[in-house]
Amino acid sequence: MTDAVFESLEIAVLLPCYNEAETIGDVVAGFRAALPTARIYVYDNNSKDQTALRAALAGATVVRERRQGKGHVVRRMFSDIEADIYLMADGDGTYGPADGPDLIRTLLTEGCDMVVGTRRGVTDDAGRRGHAFGNSVFNTLYKSIFGNDFSDIFSGYRAFSRRFAKSFPAVSGGFEIETEMSVHASVLKLPVAELQLDYGRRPEGSESKLSTFKDGAKILWMFAMLMKETRPFTFFSYLSLATLGMSMVLMVPVLNEYFLTGLVTRMPTWMLAVGLLMMSLMIFSGGVILDSVARGRVEQKRFQYMLLSTPRDDGRKADASSRRRTAGTDTGSTNDTSRKLAS
Repeated sequence: MTDAVFESLEIAVLLPCYNEAETIGDVVAGFRAALPTARIYVYDNNSKDQTALRAALAGATVVRERRQGKGHVVRRMFSDIEADIYLMADGDGTYGPADGPDLIRTLLTEGCDMVVGTRRGVTDDAGRRGHAFGNSVFNTLYKSIFGNDFSDIFSGYRAFSRRFAKSFPAVSGGFEIETEMSVHASVLKLPVAELQLDYGRRPEGSESKLSTFKDGAKILWMFAMLMKETRPFTFFSYLSLATLGMSMVLMVPVLNEYFLTGLVTRMPTWMLAVGLLMMSLMIFSGGVILDSVARGRVEQKRFQYMLLSTPRDDGRKADASSRRRTAGTDTGSTNDTSRKLAS
């Protein structure tokens, strides 16, 4: 992949930030050096320090998003910015700007719509050891529900095609946005790739915004909601089985008594058991119906995705044009030499 291909594409570097004044200047400078032709955007999410000022001084375009939460910022970025390739990272300096070209190169050469920079040293820092168990649990849960496309669903270092950015609904509001991105790619069966990268430590004075239990609960809730929306048959089958189990627990003793004595002395228990049994059948039927609805929604998303352009053809054209220019220069030089020899 030649530099001419990078120059022919509109590349946008997206940096959502909240109180990252200690690091954002160096991060912007790093991306300017790594991707000289890219446009760098810093979306300031109500920072109380000098994040916006230092980003602007470093040469970034600064936009303020007043709705608090990374999900709101990502939704705004994808809506506002027009580009061929989007490269998203955090402003805390934990992701290396020098790895950005590798993510973009992988996106183009592999023909992907999203490349995730998986974090090699995510659990090395003592301050993150409390999150290691949660990361492992959620990644395992993701694979069991949505598939084996990703090994690090919480990575914030990602490259996207325009197709992905403009077809991604982005309904979540916080840090669970990375999970939603991964599910969107898995459900639509989009071409994706992973690239293992080093993960740095936060410098002194920079603090993590993650809350282990609060954000963990939000992510777990997002898992449940996305499973309900994308795999309703499985989701409601589990609910139906749970309801059926409660019905059987109540029903079996009453039936046992009836077969032994011919009497039903616990009529309220029997009515509750029958009600739960009917509820179980209704939940299962709802899951069957919603599964057809979900398939129709996936088809509509896929149609919308297919209508959008992709940078891959542009990249190939630029690369071919570069080769033609080089070949033309060589041919011209050869012709000049031939004419001189003939004269």
